[in-house]
Amino acid sequence: MFNDFDHDSIFTPEQVLENRGRVAIFIDGSNLFYAAMQLGMEIDYTKLLYRLTGGSRLLRSFFYTGVDRTNEKQQGFLLWMRRNGYRVIAKDLVQLPDGSKKANLDVEIAVDMMALVGSYDTAVLVSGDGDLAYAVDAVSYRGVRVEVVSLRSMTSDSLINVADRYIDLEAIKEDIQKTPRPNPTTYSNSNYRPLSGLSAMDDRPIE
Repeated sequence: MFNDFDHDSIFTPEQVLENRGRVAIFIDGSNLFYAAMQLGMEIDYTKLLYRLTGGSRLLRSFFYTGVDRTNEKQQGFLLWMRRNGYRVIAKDLVQLPDGSKKANLDVEIAVDMMALVGSYDTAVLVSGDGDLAYAVDAVSYRGVRVEVVSLRSMTSDSLINVADRYIDLEAIKEDIQKTPRPNPTTYSNSNYRPLSGLSAMDDRPIE
């Protein structure tokens, strides 16, 4: 028994990925954005999808975000996402008493993870939010393998503890960051600025 365990524990990441089956990806857009800010990089969402899929069969990739319907640049980004492999789940922002705007999509992420159980073998959750730990635990009991991808300093221990695999965003930074271009298009995959949790002063398009 112990020999079998020791043998499994030295599998390389590549060997583990071979057994992922069909993959479903759930991305907390706001959480990812702030993690990228901490790392001082811009996300290339084409590279991100490729890296998270890892050569496995992709069922669907969900991207959850709060939106301001009047923000044309954000709407352009979300249109780009929809046309490039992502199913965008958008929720209107709510103005809070302190002037900030927020859209909590934890429920939507949890519901989608549960509703699709049986259609996928591995869930890739891009978030460090500990509020999702219960949903991760629930799908795990249904036989789903769960991989959590987030920046360690922004990731709840409770979420890591219930995941089958944790990947620090910093470890894959080189694989998913945007390569600077001399003439960026009007709406590129780097134009994402989440509005959830930003103050009214910061609620402006990316320059």
